Amino acid sequence: MNLAQIHISISFFILLFLWSCSGSPGKDTVEKDEYPSINPDYSGIVIPFNIAPMNFRIENEGSVFVARFQAENGKMTEVQSRNGDIAIPARKWKDLLEQNKGAELKIEIFVRDDEGWTKYRTISNLIANEAVDPFITYRLLYPGYESWKEIHIKQRSLESFREKSIIENSLVEENCLNCHSYNNTGHTESFMIHMRGSLGATYFYNDGNFIKVNLKTNELKNGAVYPRWHPSGKFIAFSSNKIVQQFHSALDKKVEVSDLESSLVLYDIEKNEIMDLNIPDKEKHMDTYPEWSPDGNFLYFCRAAALEEGFSYDSIYYDLYRVPFDQATRKTGAPELIYNASAMGKSVSFPRISPDGYNIVITLHNYGCFPIWHSEADLVSIDLRTMKASNMALNSSATDSYHSWSSNGRWLAFSSKRTDGLTARLFFSYIDSEGNASKPFIMPQKDPGFYDRFLKSYNVPELSTLEVDVNPGKILKSARGETLQAVWTGN
Repeated sequence: MNLAQIHISISFFILLFLWSCSGSPGKDTVEKDEYPSINPDYSGIVIPFNIAPMNFRIENEGSVFVARFQAENGKMTEVQSRNGDIAIPARKWKDLLEQNKGAELKIEIFVRDDEGWTKYRTISNLIANEAVDPFITYRLLYPGYESWKEIHIKQRSLESFREKSIIENSLVEENCLNCHSYNNTGHTESFMIHMRGSLGATYFYNDGNFIKVNLKTNELKNGAVYPRWHPSGKFIAFSSNKIVQQFHSALDKKVEVSDLESSLVLYDIEKNEIMDLNIPDKEKHMDTYPEWSPDGNFLYFCRAAALEEGFSYDSIYYDLYRVPFDQATRKTGAPELIYNASAMGKSVSFPRISPDGYNIVITLHNYGCFPIWHSEADLVSIDLRTMKASNMALNSSATDSYHSWSSNGRWLAFSSKRTDGLTARLFFSYIDSEGNASKPFIMPQKDPGFYDRFLKSYNVPELSTLEVDVNPGKILKSARGETLQAVWTGN
């Protein structure tokens, strides 16, 4: 036997030994009438056919782990693991999902221990016919808001694990980054970012360039925040707020953000004009969180009674209103109450309307306008055809807020603190034609243990159909350049 043959023989016996130590489940496998413990919990859910591989960890005790993925069409995919981490081959996953739109995806889990193989109950998920928008943008920061040291605005591909920075505050002299917003429900050829600090301004991105605009005029009492683009792309509605922060000693509520006064303003992008939205009775109220109807003919917003002397921040309640909007004259009509939360001792924030205009989802919480430290905060859906409100099945006992619709209206992305009560993670839920929400799932990561180590929160998620194509360094050049001053036109 020559040297080459000896090497082949040794390799064969090594492989044979390794296979005998692991092997595959056989006829002697014991079936257990319980579901396996997997993390993240990707079971009993509806998933997009274009989602990245949903890798997970099998947490049942064992020395060898096998996961089999199969559906009505295509080949079964098997993944073996020594540590319980199941890394699904991307190409096989993509083919399996695309070939089985609207069908059931079955996941069989086998675990081997000293006594042999155990098969757990089969996990069943539904593959939706509708895709999720391929990109999502969010702000990453440490919980608490006490520091601006590390704030990133990132965009992630939901079809893969690729993530990139749109802007990092380390590139802009550690100014605070917030209020990113897309034009026309996620068409990212136009978007804006607001910055606070030495380079403070609103930065509009279009055709590969940033324009730095100062929206604060002498006539505008407070700054412009919480932007929402009009569907025409011609206007942006802002809330002009006087905001204060209170820092609690309670573990479950570290920060309370309150308005002392607020009103709605409109920025005309083409004309560089900013004006007051002269909504009736605005002097008696605080108006915030604007949201446009898909046809642009209605402006929704949250309204609370103006503060009186000696007010208590936990007795401020916002209701949901809307006003008609004339796109030619830029005028609004009489306000209409849509959801009377204050009558229940509750408060409304973050209204987001579905692309078909049938449903609006709000965050409902006990008081105030900033619920991300309110564990009772839930998402509520209002059918605008019947005005019936319903608590969504996707909610948890922790904070659920910051939600965004996909362009086809079938997926809702939202931020939730359900994993540990402190850090916000991104979850997705399928919304059917009746407005019902499926069990949500966390945004997949390549490493199943990613969220055990990652300490930052995801907030203000925005789904989009197009990828942002921008060099993060470009905004610094613009920040140090000329500032365009918006012109106040009154009402």
